[in-house]
Parts: sequence; structure tokens; C-alpha cells
Amino acid sequence: MLGKTAGGLFWMFRSLERSENTARLIETGFRIALTRPGSEEWASVLKTAAADQAYTANHGAVEQSRVINFLLRDPGNPSSVMSSFSQARQNARIVRTAITREVWEAVNDAYVSLKDRLARPVPERDLPDVLAQIRQHSALVRGTLHGSMLRNDMFDFCRLGTFLERADNTARILDVKYYVLLPSVMQVGSSLDNVQWETILRSVSGVRAYNRLNHGKATPMGIADFLIFDPRMPRSLRYSVTKILSNLRMLHAEYSDWHACHDTIERLDRRLTRQTVEEVFEEGLHEFLTEFLAETGRLGAEIETDFKFTE
Repeated sequence: MLGKTAGGLFWMFRSLERSENTARLIETGFRIALTRPGSEEWASVLKTAAADQAYTANHGAVEQSRVINFLLRDPGNPSSVMSSFSQARQNARIVRTAITREVWEAVNDAYVSLKDRLARPVPERDLPDVLAQIRQHSALVRGTLHGSMLRNDMFDFCRLGTFLERADNTARILDVKYYVLLPSVMQVGSSLDNVQWETILRSVSGVRAYNRLNHGKATPMGIADFLIFDPRMPRSLRYSVTKILSNLRMLHAEYSDWHACHDTIERLDRRLTRQTVEEVFEEGLHEFLTEFLAETGRLGAEIETDFKFTE
């Protein structure tokens, strides 16, 4: 496969995953704002989306309506939902012959629908419906991918983009929780602390699954263990790393080449398999996540280089 095609598939699905993650963050911030008005939660949402500096440069003070507009539809924000869908559609056009008609139509229909829906600022009363629509479009694209694509190298690059973005997003949510939402160690373990941990579960659609496994007992260590190490949770770090490892191994079997990215993902997988949440908390959650994000950043760059995306 041409590196340009591989890169198009990778970034197409990375952009789609980013759009859904952004919509989930907005929904979490909006839910909290209904019961606890203020700008702190929206500042944390911007931080998690890695959009805080861009927002401040263009809009200054953090205000709910401005943040929502910036994350949903601002063309000046390359990570906004609309920008992400636009990038996904552009990449889908580039790799049109590598994907099925069903996948192309799902991406194109999503773009056209959201372009119309996000042509104007979204009123607060319509926000839940718009966010649900974004998640549904993302789910439809994933469904058509699974239901119509061959399990070959093209499929592998699609999945690499999805799970690399998902791992990055979950790690950022966990990191921002302690170092933006809880700047004071005096709050750790308080009722405020527990509420904020539960908001993390909401942002990854993990409330019901966590409660089922833990009988509703939400603790910082329990939730961190769930989102870092549980191989059954589809948005946990371990689940994402396992999927990346599987797809890179299949590419190795396809091409018979072993690259730097294979070494990196093997190292990440060993760490998440052998380490415990108690060891993470002893080391420091922030330190663990900072290293994890550095590793996934390195992994993404290595995948681009190893498979010659720019050639």
C-alpha cells in the first residue's frame, strides 16, 4: 500500500475519533454546569481537548457559550467537531478507492448533516440533541467499517488511528482531573473529589459499566484502575494499547517488516500488563500519564515515519 493511502486512512479515523471525544467532553462540561455553574469546568474541558491556549488567544475569558461554540464549530480551531469531520471527509476523498462505498457514504453524509446543523451557533436547549447526533454519526462510520471492510492492511491503519487517538484522550482526561480540577491536595478524597471522578466516567460512557463491576462504589483508585488497566473497558488505556498492538502485529505479518513503532507498542503493552494501579499511585498518577502521553506521541510519529505517510 502507498504510504499516502495508509496515512489518509490513519488520519481519517483519528479525526473521527477526535470529533466524538470532543463531543463527549462538551456533554460532560454541560452536565456539570447545570448543577455547578462556573468557568472552572469549562477551563478543564479546554485543557483536556488541548485547546486552551488557542481559545485564550482568540476569546480571552472562559464563558460557556463561547467554549461550546469554539469546540463545536469554530473554523479557527483545528480540533473542533466540524473541523475534525471536515478533515476526515477530506482524507476519505483521498483514499476513496481504499474504502468501501458504505464507509464513504457514512462519512460524507455525516459531514453534510453536521455542516447544516452547525452552520449557526447551537442554542443551549438543542445542545444534547446535537451532541447525540455527533456520536451517532461516529458510531455509524465505525459500524460500516466493521461491516463492510476486508480485514487487511487498510483496516489495520483505520484502527490504528482510532485507538491511538482514544488512548491519548483517556490519558488526558485522567491527567487533567488531578492537575486542573484539583489543584489542592487537600481536596483529594473529599465529596468534591468523588463527584469529579464520576464525571470522568461520564465522559467515556463508563458509569454503568463501572458500577456493574464495582457495585456502585466509586473511588479514585478504583476508577483509575478501570480506565487504565481494565482490558474489558473499550476506552481504557490497556484496551486501546492491546488493539494497537494487534493491528501492528498484523501489519508485520502482512509486510514482514519490524519497525521502531513495533518496539514502542510492545514496551507499552508490557508495562500495562505488569504494572498495578497501586504502583501507579505510588509513582504518581501525573508522572505515569505524562510518560504514557509521551510514549503515544512517539508512537504516532514512528507510525508515520515507519510506514512512509508523506511519500
